[in-house]
Amino acid sequence: MIDHSVFNNKKVVFHTLGCKLNFAETSAIGRQLADDGFVKARPGEQADVCIVNTCSVTDVADAKGRQAIKRLIRLYPNAIMVVTGCYAQLKPDEIASIEGVDLVLGSNEKFNMLDYLRSFDKTKKEFVHRSDILKIKEFKPSCSRGDRTRFFLKVQDGCNYYCTYCTIPMARGHSRSGAVAETVQAARQAVAEGAKEIVLTGVNIGDFGRGNGESFFDLLRALDKIPEEVRFRISSIEPNLLTDEIIRYVASSRRFMPHFHIPLQSGTNEALQLMKRRYNRELFAEKIQTIKTVLPDAFIGVDVIVGIRGETDELFRQSYQFIEGLDISQLHVFTYSERSGTKMLEIDHAVPVAERKRRSEMLHQLSAKKTQAFYNSQTGKTVQVLWESRSRDEKMTGFSHNYVRVERSYDKNRINQVETVNLGGWNEEKSALISLFPPVERSLPTNVVNLR
Repeated sequence: MIDHSVFNNKKVVFHTLGCKLNFAETSAIGRQLADDGFVKARPGEQADVCIVNTCSVTDVADAKGRQAIKRLIRLYPNAIMVVTGCYAQLKPDEIASIEGVDLVLGSNEKFNMLDYLRSFDKTKKEFVHRSDILKIKEFKPSCSRGDRTRFFLKVQDGCNYYCTYCTIPMARGHSRSGAVAETVQAARQAVAEGAKEIVLTGVNIGDFGRGNGESFFDLLRALDKIPEEVRFRISSIEPNLLTDEIIRYVASSRRFMPHFHIPLQSGTNEALQLMKRRYNRELFAEKIQTIKTVLPDAFIGVDVIVGIRGETDELFRQSYQFIEGLDISQLHVFTYSERSGTKMLEIDHAVPVAERKRRSEMLHQLSAKKTQAFYNSQTGKTVQVLWESRSRDEKMTGFSHNYVRVERSYDKNRINQVETVNLGGWNEEKSALISLFPPVERSLPTNVVNLR
């Protein structure tokens, strides 16, 4: 058993599954442990503690979580095995039944990791710790850093929407966030630690400020005014919370990139009603049109769920046609899986699993066409690329301001640097566009005229 009198040089391993929010929270936990003396175990080195931060958005995510836990138990047989995250919050007993798991911590308890490690006693049978997440009102800020070029700043947590297919409110609780001032300070701290680009993350970030008299738009304006040089991206935001005011502000901002990620989930109003979504497809189409009017080169990613209960062949056909007609850049396709405790289970009509997979494949193919068309539209344009790291064959990649993956020859001095380049054609693997040097002597076009 670990010596809790001192954690100096105790080795810890982290394994994170799921969303960017999980990665940000794992990073925050890592900083807590590092401040108390823990060091990350090197590859192949045994660890004293192994922490798995899980996802539970689908049954596939649960399965991946179980596989990861069992694999890590085999790799680190002498470590204290700690499992936390959404899967641990929703199904703690299922995880506790896995031989070798020592601590199961709920979504809120993970932020008190050190306390549980200090009091850990392997002889005790009580090793599941989970509070009523719906009673949690405190917001725990976090930001991922370390080896990442882009930082992920958690600005909001939880959700009040209770969509019929989703367990997120049960896993993360009600919507809550910090104040604008402390969020801005966290962003400035990230810049001080080397961030050149910060992605604002959360469960429902458009709900930022609920209950404290502030709004997500207030946050954007405050972040836009910080003196440090940094790029910002907005992660997934609900279409009913993505106001025209926000879109136009991004269009006139120097710091906020022309890149949106908007969950649609279905292209028919009938399915949206079954999901209890808070918008219709007409509103969604209007948002896409507004973005493309003021930001014609904006990258737009869209979430879609296929195979929900009640999605007939005709509803899927209509949804596919609607999505096909949208001027978007990429689809993130999720195959529906039944989740215990959700209202959707009350709907009788269930789509066969094979048909769910077929519909998913159709949308994945449509996504590939959309992305290829968007990239083709960007060839010959001048962009600003934040270079990341080495890829294969002495190449390096980065993302343009409008989220086009760009490739060039490797140069370690360019890592985490922003550079203006011209976009050529596709690379050999068709995974990125090639940067051309030197760039054409012309000024980088601004997004649009000032619309504030």
